[in-house]
This record gives sequence, C-alpha cells and structure tokens, in this order.
Amino acid sequence: MAQTTAPPRNIGRFTLYFFGALGGVLFGYDLGIVAGVLPFVTELWHLSSWGTGVITASVSAGAVVGAILSARTNKALGRRRTIQLAGAVALVGTAIATVAGSAGVLTFGRFVIGIGVGLSSSTVPTYLSELAPARLRGALGALNQIFIVLGILVAFLTSYALGKSGDWRIMLAGAAVPAIVLIVGLSILPETPRWLLQHGDEASARAVLRQSHGSDADLDHELATIREVIAIDEQRGRPGDLWKPWVRPMLFVAVLLAAGQQLSGVNAINAYYPTMLIALGLATQAALLSGVLLGITKFVFTAWVVFVVDKWGRKPLLLVGNVLMAVCLLGAGLVATNVTDTGTRGLLMLVLIIVYLAGYELGWGAIVWVMMSEVFPLKNRPAGMGVSSVVLWAMTGVVTAVFPLISAPQRLGIGGSMFVFAGINVVLFFLTWWLVPETKGRSLEQIELDLRARAGLPTDAGAVTR
Repeated sequence: MAQTTAPPRNIGRFTLYFFGALGGVLFGYDLGIVAGVLPFVTELWHLSSWGTGVITASVSAGAVVGAILSARTNKALGRRRTIQLAGAVALVGTAIATVAGSAGVLTFGRFVIGIGVGLSSSTVPTYLSELAPARLRGALGALNQIFIVLGILVAFLTSYALGKSGDWRIMLAGAAVPAIVLIVGLSILPETPRWLLQHGDEASARAVLRQSHGSDADLDHELATIREVIAIDEQRGRPGDLWKPWVRPMLFVAVLLAAGQQLSGVNAINAYYPTMLIALGLATQAALLSGVLLGITKFVFTAWVVFVVDKWGRKPLLLVGNVLMAVCLLGAGLVATNVTDTGTRGLLMLVLIIVYLAGYELGWGAIVWVMMSEVFPLKNRPAGMGVSSVVLWAMTGVVTAVFPLISAPQRLGIGGSMFVFAGINVVLFFLTWWLVPETKGRSLEQIELDLRARAGLPTDAGAVTR
C-alpha cells in the first residue's frame, strides 16, 4: 500500500550530507573519551586490568545490541528516525555514566551509550550511501569516518584540557552535545529515496534525489533502476537471503572487513594509548597531549581519503593500509622489547603509532564503512549492515577487553601484543587481495544486478520467479 509523507524541505546538499554524517561524531567521541577517563577512574576505584577492560568494552557490548536492533528499526522507522533514536539512547546513557558512583554504574551507562552507537554506526553509512550519487558515494562514505575521527579528536582534546583537574565526569558529559545536535539536526533531513520508494512514496523519493544528486541528474533513470531492484527483491525476499549463494560472497566480504578493521589493533591504540605510553615512561599529561597529535593525524588522513577513494578505488587503499600498519606494529614491538631509555622509547613509540594510524585511516578506517554499505542488495542491506556491525562491535569488545590482559608485563607485554597485531595485518593483506572486490564508480543497483548476473539469476523484475 502506498505511503505518502509531506514533501521534503528544500535542503542544500552540504546540509544534507553534513547532518547525515553527524552520527559519526557521537560514535567517535564515545570511543575516544574513555582513553582520558581510564587513568583517573583506575586510580579512584583501584581497578584491575580486567576492570579497565570491562569498562572500555562495555560500549562495544551495547553496540552489538544496537546493531542487532538496527535491521528492524531501519525497516520499520526508516534510516533517518533510527539515527535520531540512536542519539536519544546515547543521551540517556551519557547521563547515567556522568553521575556514576562506581565502576559498575559507569559500565552500565557506557553499555547504554553503546546501544545508541550501534544503532547509529549500522545506519549512518547506509543513509549516506543511499543518498549519494555513484560518483560521490566513496567520498561521502568517507565523510562518515571524518566525523568519527573528528569525534575522537574532540575527545582527546577534552581529555587533555581536563587532564590537570582530573574531572572525568565532565569528559563523559561532553557526549551529550553531539547527541543533542544529532537529534535536532536529523529532524530537518529527509528519508532516503530508496526507503521512500520502497514504501510507495515516489513523489518524495524524486524530490530527495533531486536534492542529493542535483537538478541535472537523470531522475527518471535513477528511479527506474531503484524500482527495478525493489521489484526483484520484493519477489524473492525471504528471511534467509543473506545466506543465499549469490549474496553469501558479499556477506563473507563484509564480515571480513568488519572483523579485520578491529583485529588490526586500532581500538587497542585508541582506548589505551595513554595507559600504554605511561607504562613506557611518559608522564600522564604528556601521554594525554600525545593523543591530540594522534587525533590530528587521524583527521588529516581521513580527510585525504575523501579526495582519493573514488579515484584510487577501495581495494588499493585497503592493501596500502595493511602494509603501513604491519610495518609500524612490527617496529613498535621491536622498540618496546629492545629500547631501554624511557625518553627514546616513548618518542619512537609515539612516531610509530602516528604512522600506524595514518595507514589505518587511509585504508581500513573509512573504506570498511563505505564498502559494508555498498555490497549488500537493497532488500538485505539493513540486515547485512546489522550483521556486519554486530561482528565489528563484537571484535571491538574482544580487543578492548583482552588487550589490558595480554599486554600486561607478566604475559605478552606491550611488545608481544604489537607483534600479534602485526601478524594479523599480514594475514588481512592476503585475504583482502584474494576476496575483496572493487566497487568504485558503480551505483548500488549496478552492484546488485552484477551480483545476480554472476550467479545466473534474472536481472529484470518481470523475469523473476520463485
């Protein structure tokens, strides 16, 4: 049955994409701020390595729940309202965490925040990819990662600014700002044309396409292509479609990208860089200041990706990122295990971490979210993004919970942990080389129709049969 809505407001493309990607700031701030909070709450509550790991991983645990819920909320509420719901949930969690009087309450508050982060991280890439024309989709997907690293940078700056006072509650309360801006900002944005057309509102879908693709776009062709894919999916759509032979390869690719992003070691660095650098001999404020340098590095290289992702392609950037990360992690392991002078060791580790993060943001930071939102068919995209996000957040939880344990001096130590992550990046390089396809320059509908053609399935709605 056709569903009609009020015509979308006349919104410029800058506003459309800016607020569409704003969920990344919330995501990044909540990931990054724990690095500044941990040194203070660890001392306050005498936390063990396991205790710090649980507090850090609680956001990831909540994000798994949010990612699971996202497929249903995307289908029922749409992309836009799901992102608003994410902001509201994160706001509640922020309030709980800010007033926490114990490690248990702080953990619960961050778990609730994680639900909002999971809803947002599963939906924002889909929202942007469904708004963007094919020629800009990589850049606009990278915009999401720019906002994530901007949130991390703001968190690192906040941690450093409040480091002398040790006011970790204000650090946590800062997450309320992006949550509120997200809720308000999304209220002026439209739903995606694909979701609108899927729900029978062609007039609004056409208006949104005109806003997001420009007045010179061939709107009739775009709508016809979207309509064709919707018709095919509606005739063949079943609960187990993600495991169908023609979809399964893309499910494997998305899961590889999601797991690989976290197993590369990035959130061990993001969450524990002050603790790690302090253990290697830096003072607390110096370690927090180094976070500002790390945040700036992440921001600059993610911004660069916006300009090269649709020229160089997705796969080459992933491979280059793996090489840089593996070399830097190997070097970090050698420095941690062989250099004894604390000043030299701390400086070398900081340089290697900076180059490592440059490699990560150049490849596995932005590209993973772009590709996960590209590879699934329309009908399966919410479920596919949900599954991918569950895997990503589960791996984030594993890495952030386990890193304090394995990096302890009596176990692998910091050096041994770096060697492990270096080895994982070597494995990821070869898996990416063999398995990951290139999606540069193709519309979402072309990607889906190519998948069907390779599997020998019909590529027009009228030919599809059960």
